[in-house]
Amino acid sequence: MKGAAAASGRDLRALARIVTDDRGEPPAEGLAPSLLSDLIPLIGCDSLVFSGTDSSQSADWFGQTVPSEADDPDFDVSSFWAHYWSSPCSYPEHTGDLRSLVRISDFYSARQWHSTGMYQDCCRPYGIEHELMLCLPASLGWTAGPGRTLRLVFLRGPGADFSGRHSDLLTLLRPHLHQAYLDAERRRHPTPKLTARQQELLNLVAAGHTNTQIARRLGISEGTVRTHLENIYRLLQVSSRTAAVNRAFADRTA
Repeated sequence: MKGAAAASGRDLRALARIVTDDRGEPPAEGLAPSLLSDLIPLIGCDSLVFSGTDSSQSADWFGQTVPSEADDPDFDVSSFWAHYWSSPCSYPEHTGDLRSLVRISDFYSARQWHSTGMYQDCCRPYGIEHELMLCLPASLGWTAGPGRTLRLVFLRGPGADFSGRHSDLLTLLRPHLHQAYLDAERRRHPTPKLTARQQELLNLVAAGHTNTQIARRLGISEGTVRTHLENIYRLLQVSSRTAAVNRAFADRTA
Protein backbone atom coordinates (compact mmCIF):
# COMPACT_ATOMS: atom_id res chain seq x y z
CA MET A 1 0.00 0.00 0.00
CA LYS A 2 1.28 3.47 -0.87
CA GLY A 3 0.71 6.58 1.18
CA ALA A 4 -0.71 6.99 4.65
CA ALA A 5 -3.47 4.69 5.85
CA ALA A 6 -6.86 6.38 5.83
CA ALA A 7 -9.31 5.87 8.69
CA SER A 8 -12.18 7.92 10.08
CA GLY A 9 -12.61 8.84 13.72
CA ARG A 10 -15.27 6.14 13.99
CA ASP A 11 -12.87 3.63 12.48
CA LEU A 12 -10.13 4.60 14.92
CA ARG A 13 -12.47 4.21 17.89
CA ALA A 14 -13.44 0.75 16.64
CA LEU A 15 -9.77 -0.15 16.17
CA ALA A 16 -8.92 1.07 19.67
CA ARG A 17 -11.65 -1.06 21.20
CA ILE A 18 -10.56 -4.15 19.26
CA VAL A 19 -6.95 -3.90 20.39
CA THR A 20 -7.62 -2.91 24.01
CA ASP A 21 -10.58 -5.09 25.04
CA ASP A 22 -9.73 -7.81 27.56
CA ARG A 23 -10.41 -11.13 25.83
CA GLY A 24 -9.75 -13.32 28.86
CA GLU A 25 -7.97 -16.64 28.59
CA PRO A 26 -6.99 -17.53 25.02
CA PRO A 27 -8.61 -20.50 23.26
CA ALA A 28 -6.68 -23.73 22.72
CA GLU A 29 -5.53 -22.38 19.35
CA GLY A 30 -5.62 -19.10 17.47
CA LEU A 31 -7.23 -15.88 18.66
CA ALA A 32 -10.18 -15.12 20.91
CA PRO A 33 -13.41 -15.68 18.93
CA SER A 34 -14.72 -12.36 20.25
CA LEU A 35 -11.78 -10.54 18.65
CA LEU A 36 -12.38 -12.25 15.32
CA SER A 37 -16.10 -11.50 15.56
CA ASP A 38 -15.34 -7.80 16.08
CA LEU A 39 -13.46 -7.75 12.78
CA ILE A 40 -16.51 -8.80 10.75
CA PRO A 41 -18.50 -5.52 10.98
CA LEU A 42 -15.31 -3.45 10.79
CA ILE A 43 -14.22 -5.04 7.48
CA GLY A 44 -17.76 -5.74 6.29
CA CYS A 45 -17.23 -9.40 5.46
CA ASP A 46 -19.69 -12.28 5.62
CA SER A 47 -17.22 -14.56 7.38
CA LEU A 48 -13.54 -14.91 8.07
CA VAL A 49 -11.04 -17.70 8.57
CA PHE A 50 -7.95 -17.46 10.75
CA SER A 51 -5.54 -20.32 10.20
CA GLY A 52 -2.00 -21.49 10.67
CA THR A 53 -1.07 -22.71 7.20
CA ASP A 54 1.83 -25.04 6.45
CA SER A 55 2.06 -25.13 2.66
CA SER A 56 5.09 -27.44 2.81
CA GLN A 57 2.78 -30.09 4.32
CA SER A 58 -0.38 -29.07 2.42
CA ALA A 59 -2.18 -28.66 5.72
CA ASP A 60 -3.34 -26.19 8.35
CA TRP A 61 -2.09 -26.79 11.88
CA PHE A 62 -5.13 -24.93 13.21
CA GLY A 63 -8.15 -23.16 11.80
CA GLN A 64 -10.91 -20.90 13.15
CA THR A 65 -14.02 -19.82 11.25
CA VAL A 66 -16.29 -16.96 12.33
CA PRO A 67 -19.21 -17.21 12.49
CA SER A 68 -18.87 -20.87 13.48
CA GLU A 69 -21.83 -21.91 11.36
CA ALA A 70 -19.86 -20.92 8.25
CA ASP A 71 -17.42 -23.76 8.97
CA ASP A 72 -18.19 -26.80 6.83
CA PRO A 73 -16.60 -30.03 8.12
CA ASP A 74 -17.09 -31.51 4.64
CA PHE A 75 -15.10 -28.78 2.88
CA ASP A 76 -13.08 -30.33 0.02
CA VAL A 77 -9.58 -29.89 1.43
CA SER A 78 -7.96 -32.04 -1.27
CA SER A 79 -9.32 -29.79 -4.04
CA PHE A 80 -8.18 -26.70 -2.18
CA TRP A 81 -4.59 -27.94 -2.06
CA ALA A 82 -4.77 -29.19 -5.65
CA HIS A 83 -5.49 -25.60 -6.75
CA TYR A 84 -3.41 -23.85 -4.09
CA TRP A 85 -0.19 -23.21 -6.02
CA SER A 86 -1.98 -21.76 -9.03
CA SER A 87 -4.15 -19.44 -6.93
CA PRO A 88 -3.52 -16.12 -5.11
CA CYS A 89 -3.39 -18.14 -1.87
CA SER A 90 0.23 -18.99 -2.71
CA TYR A 91 1.28 -15.37 -3.23
CA PRO A 92 3.29 -15.28 0.05
CA GLU A 93 5.29 -18.37 -0.92
CA HIS A 94 5.94 -17.24 -4.49
CA THR A 95 7.07 -13.75 -3.48
CA GLY A 96 8.18 -13.93 0.15
CA ASP A 97 5.89 -10.92 0.72
CA LEU A 98 3.93 -11.22 3.97
CA ARG A 99 3.07 -7.53 4.19
CA SER A 100 0.85 -6.92 1.17
CA LEU A 101 -2.85 -7.54 1.60
CA VAL A 102 -4.06 -9.75 -1.22
CA ARG A 103 -7.43 -9.59 -2.97
CA ILE A 104 -8.68 -11.96 -5.65
CA SER A 105 -9.33 -8.91 -7.85
CA ASP A 106 -5.62 -8.03 -7.70
CA PHE A 107 -5.04 -11.05 -9.94
CA TYR A 108 -8.26 -11.79 -11.84
CA SER A 109 -11.22 -10.11 -13.44
CA ALA A 110 -14.53 -11.56 -12.26
CA ARG A 111 -14.76 -13.62 -15.44
CA GLN A 112 -11.23 -14.99 -15.04
CA TRP A 113 -11.86 -15.80 -11.37
CA HIS A 114 -15.02 -17.70 -12.22
CA SER A 115 -13.09 -19.88 -14.67
CA THR A 116 -10.52 -21.05 -12.10
CA GLY A 117 -10.58 -24.43 -10.40
CA MET A 118 -10.28 -22.79 -6.98
CA TYR A 119 -13.48 -20.82 -7.58
CA GLN A 120 -15.41 -23.68 -9.15
CA ASP A 121 -14.47 -26.32 -6.58
CA CYS A 122 -13.92 -24.36 -3.36
CA CYS A 123 -15.62 -20.95 -3.50
CA ARG A 124 -18.64 -21.17 -5.80
CA PRO A 125 -20.38 -23.84 -3.65
CA TYR A 126 -20.29 -21.39 -0.73
CA GLY A 127 -21.21 -18.26 -2.69
CA ILE A 128 -17.74 -16.73 -2.15
CA GLU A 129 -17.00 -14.03 -4.71
CA HIS A 130 -14.42 -11.83 -2.96
CA GLU A 131 -11.51 -12.53 -0.64
CA LEU A 132 -9.05 -10.33 1.22
CA MET A 133 -6.04 -12.08 2.80
CA LEU A 134 -3.74 -10.73 5.50
CA CYS A 135 -0.64 -12.75 6.45
CA LEU A 136 1.35 -12.70 9.67
CA PRO A 137 4.73 -14.35 10.19
CA ALA A 138 4.76 -17.54 12.26
CA SER A 139 7.70 -16.12 14.17
CA LEU A 140 7.83 -18.00 17.45
CA GLY A 141 10.23 -20.92 17.63
CA TRP A 142 7.56 -23.59 18.06
CA THR A 143 5.41 -22.30 15.19
CA ALA A 144 8.03 -21.04 12.72
CA GLY A 145 9.25 -23.01 9.73
CA PRO A 146 9.43 -23.00 5.92
CA GLY A 147 6.03 -22.45 4.36
CA ARG A 148 4.34 -21.68 7.68
CA THR A 149 2.21 -18.54 7.88
CA LEU A 150 -0.69 -17.18 9.88
CA ARG A 151 -3.56 -16.03 7.66
CA LEU A 152 -6.70 -14.02 8.12
CA VAL A 153 -8.96 -14.48 5.10
CA PHE A 154 -12.02 -12.22 4.87
CA LEU A 155 -14.83 -13.58 2.66
CA ARG A 156 -17.72 -11.90 0.84
CA GLY A 157 -20.49 -13.04 -1.44
CA PRO A 158 -21.83 -11.21 -4.53
CA GLY A 159 -21.64 -7.42 -4.52
CA ALA A 160 -18.92 -4.88 -3.91
CA ASP A 161 -15.31 -5.93 -3.51
CA PHE A 162 -13.18 -5.06 -0.48
CA SER A 163 -11.96 -1.48 -0.75
CA GLY A 164 -8.77 0.41 -0.03
CA ARG A 165 -10.32 1.52 3.26
CA HIS A 166 -10.54 -2.09 4.41
CA SER A 167 -6.90 -2.65 3.48
CA ASP A 168 -5.93 0.50 5.38
CA LEU A 169 -7.78 -0.62 8.50
CA LEU A 170 -6.12 -4.03 8.42
CA THR A 171 -2.72 -2.44 7.84
CA LEU A 172 -3.22 -0.45 11.04
CA LEU A 173 -4.44 -3.54 12.89
CA ARG A 174 -1.77 -5.95 11.63
CA PRO A 175 0.87 -5.38 14.36
CA HIS A 176 -1.80 -5.55 17.07
CA LEU A 177 -3.25 -8.77 15.69
CA HIS A 178 0.22 -10.28 15.50
CA GLN A 179 0.95 -9.21 19.08
CA ALA A 180 -2.37 -10.64 20.25
CA TYR A 181 -1.45 -13.98 18.69
CA LEU A 182 2.05 -13.92 20.21
CA ASP A 183 0.62 -13.12 23.64
CA ALA A 184 -1.91 -15.94 23.33
CA GLU A 185 0.79 -18.41 22.29
CA ARG A 186 3.01 -17.46 25.23
CA ARG A 187 0.12 -17.94 27.62
CA ARG A 188 -0.65 -21.31 26.06
CA HIS A 189 3.01 -22.38 25.99
CA PRO A 190 4.92 -20.75 28.85
CA THR A 191 8.68 -21.04 28.41
CA PRO A 192 10.13 -23.93 30.47
CA LYS A 193 12.61 -22.81 33.11
CA LEU A 194 16.24 -23.35 32.16
CA THR A 195 19.08 -23.85 34.61
CA ALA A 196 21.58 -21.04 35.14
CA ARG A 197 24.17 -22.94 33.07
CA GLN A 198 21.67 -23.57 30.26
CA GLN A 199 20.74 -19.87 30.24
CA GLU A 200 24.42 -18.92 30.11
CA LEU A 201 25.11 -21.31 27.25
CA LEU A 202 22.06 -20.21 25.28
CA ASN A 203 23.04 -16.56 25.71
CA LEU A 204 26.34 -17.42 24.02
CA VAL A 205 24.46 -19.22 21.24
CA ALA A 206 22.27 -16.14 20.78
CA ALA A 207 25.42 -14.01 20.53
CA GLY A 208 26.59 -16.14 17.60
CA HIS A 209 29.31 -18.23 19.27
CA THR A 210 30.18 -21.66 17.90
CA ASN A 211 30.29 -24.79 20.04
CA THR A 212 34.08 -24.55 20.10
CA GLN A 213 33.98 -20.96 21.28
CA ILE A 214 31.33 -21.77 23.90
CA ALA A 215 33.37 -24.69 25.21
CA ARG A 216 36.45 -22.50 25.56
CA ARG A 217 34.45 -19.70 27.18
CA LEU A 218 32.82 -21.99 29.75
CA GLY A 219 35.83 -24.27 30.32
CA ILE A 220 34.01 -27.42 29.21
CA SER A 221 34.38 -29.86 26.32
CA GLU A 222 32.57 -29.53 23.01
CA GLY A 223 30.84 -32.81 23.80
CA THR A 224 29.44 -31.29 26.97
CA VAL A 225 28.23 -28.27 24.99
CA ARG A 226 26.44 -30.60 22.58
CA THR A 227 24.88 -32.50 25.49
CA HIS A 228 23.67 -29.25 27.03
CA LEU A 229 22.17 -28.19 23.70
CA GLU A 230 20.42 -31.54 23.24
CA ASN A 231 18.91 -31.17 26.72
CA ILE A 232 17.84 -27.61 25.93
CA TYR A 233 16.25 -28.70 22.64
CA ARG A 234 14.32 -31.45 24.42
CA LEU A 235 13.17 -29.12 27.18
CA LEU A 236 12.06 -26.40 24.76
CA GLN A 237 10.64 -28.90 22.23
CA VAL A 238 12.69 -27.50 19.34
CA SER A 239 15.32 -28.94 17.00
CA SER A 240 17.72 -26.10 16.14
CA ARG A 241 19.84 -23.39 17.72
CA THR A 242 17.74 -20.62 16.17
CA ALA A 243 14.47 -22.14 17.35
CA ALA A 244 15.89 -22.62 20.86
CA VAL A 245 16.90 -18.95 21.06
CA ASN A 246 13.51 -17.83 19.73
CA ARG A 247 11.68 -20.06 22.20
CA ALA A 248 13.76 -19.18 25.25
CA PHE A 249 13.99 -15.46 24.51
CA ALA A 250 10.61 -14.91 22.89
CA ASP A 251 10.23 -11.45 24.39
CA ARG A 252 13.48 -10.39 22.74
CA THR A 253 12.68 -11.79 19.30
CA ALA A 254 9.02 -10.75 18.87
